Amino acid sequence: MKIGVTGATGHLGHIVIEKLKERISTESIVALVRSPQKALDLGVEVREFDYAQPDKLVNSLKDIDNLLLISSNEMGQRAKQHENVIEAAKKARVQWIVYTSLLRADTSTLSLAAEHLTTEIALKKSGIQYTILRNGWYTENYTGSIQGAIAGGAFLGSAGNGKISSAARADFAEAAVVVLTGNNHKEKIYELAGDEAYTLTDLAAEISKQTGKNIPYKNLPEAEYASVLKSFGLPEGFAFVVAGWDTSVSKGDLLDSNHQLSKLIGRKTTSLAQTVKNALETIG
Repeated sequence: MKIGVTGATGHLGHIVIEKLKERISTESIVALVRSPQKALDLGVEVREFDYAQPDKLVNSLKDIDNLLLISSNEMGQRAKQHENVIEAAKKARVQWIVYTSLLRADTSTLSLAAEHLTTEIALKKSGIQYTILRNGWYTENYTGSIQGAIAGGAFLGSAGNGKISSAARADFAEAAVVVLTGNNHKEKIYELAGDEAYTLTDLAAEISKQTGKNIPYKNLPEAEYASVLKSFGLPEGFAFVVAGWDTSVSKGDLLDSNHQLSKLIGRKTTSLAQTVKNALETIG
């Protein structure tokens, strides 16, 4: 049996490959990547795989039984790209697709939800066995802003008092590996989120605690936050998208208390404090 992992050189995919190597032989793992030269250090078979080139996908999926379809990072193009992969998987006779979707994609107000839901529907119609991993936010989505918050003296956002049940990227990667290498996961949808819920005020307090500096959370109206993000170099359209995500957070779209993630991986999810500590160590 061979397991293919798309986006294997990405942040999530790279961790999945490493965790798969701990459970199954490297001969059973195929890294599917856009740029094979970037995957030479993975220690597994590497095949070129570009979601946007459907004519080449079938051959890349040859002999792969189970596929982890990590969602594309090209917003606005995702649904079509994912459909390309699903159609190619049908032609290549892939038996099972595990897809990384979005927490409560069917009800979320996050702008990301629509393309994920379209992909879920395509999967269900494909005739291929599937499992849908509805991933919540990665804590690293926020800790990546710590350095800027320290430099600016405040952590900025527009999430208000919205609570976030995020988890470390490694927790979600481990869940994907548990599903891919386990039994009784087919035709299921998992809502995956961290055990711990926090606000951005809580995050700022944790940063302050660990750095010994006063880093308050400063809540901004969505439009103002988007303008600030634009001033930091984000393209205008994407700045408004990111600010909109925070508004969705304020509505509770990233809050979840079902603990399906920790049940899958058999341990508590990584704490906010630990992920902040990890981020600060990389800053130096």
